[in-house]
Amino acid sequence: MKLGTSGLETAPIALGCMRMNDLNKQEAVKVIDTSVEAGINFFDHADIYGAGTSEEVFAEALKESTMRREDIILQSKCGIRHGFFDFSKKHIVSSVEGILKRLQTDYLDILLLHRPDALMEPEEVAEAFRELKESGKVRNFGVSNHHPNQIELLKQYVKEDLIINQLQFSLMHTPLIDAGLNVNMQNRESIVRDSGLLPYSQLHNMTVQAWSPFQFGMMEGVFIDHPDFPEVNAALQELAERYNVSKSALAIAWILRHPANIQAIVGSMNPERIQSICKAQDIKLTREEWYRLYRAAGNNIP
Repeated sequence: MKLGTSGLETAPIALGCMRMNDLNKQEAVKVIDTSVEAGINFFDHADIYGAGTSEEVFAEALKESTMRREDIILQSKCGIRHGFFDFSKKHIVSSVEGILKRLQTDYLDILLLHRPDALMEPEEVAEAFRELKESGKVRNFGVSNHHPNQIELLKQYVKEDLIINQLQFSLMHTPLIDAGLNVNMQNRESIVRDSGLLPYSQLHNMTVQAWSPFQFGMMEGVFIDHPDFPEVNAALQELAERYNVSKSALAIAWILRHPANIQAIVGSMNPERIQSICKAQDIKLTREEWYRLYRAAGNNIP
């Protein structure tokens, strides 16, 4: 798949490295090599993951892996501080300096602004992006957890394309879809919570990255094999047996089936599970199967 307007090409599944600081170096090498063997060349970081230690562990492991820096895509995020958000030019630029040092690289392929900063001054963001771009330290930019008007405000000042919006999305977390299926109705599902992010992203050629693709609620737990969700797990099991893959792979295949150019960010640090999940890339669910899983997740079709 192509990432927005950047020209970068990658697999539809990326590895989220939030938990990499739980691994020793050899375990991290195994995770990186297994990911690449399974087709992943995209690694997602943030400066707050492990307070920066996840980036450090990744960098040390990459040196002993089978991969070269130029053969992978590195993304990181900044803007979250202890108890507040900060999109000031000073913080963005200094955050990137720290990220590059921890990742032991001269450049990031992509930098995302993490959760929105209510005190954002878009002129400062534009100055930071321009400086980082001109210095070669960041090649592409995007956002995370932003709605369309926040993106439009940034685009009035930022000259670089915003190629990605990273958003929470899973079979059991579907606000991105619900309102679009319940137009002009008065039920709970008809409430537009995100200003129409999926069609906006399609109209503006922004890649949506789905974080926490196995979570329900606000990261309340994994729904796969959870006793509170028997219907969706039964439906996943039946289809998993049909396609000869795991239920986790089916849950990712459900995300990838949507035409909004969605890339799934999976955060497993288990090499065997990574291999299993990546089989989702070979599956294209039918419309009937996709809607069946949506209904099994507790959603009604109008």
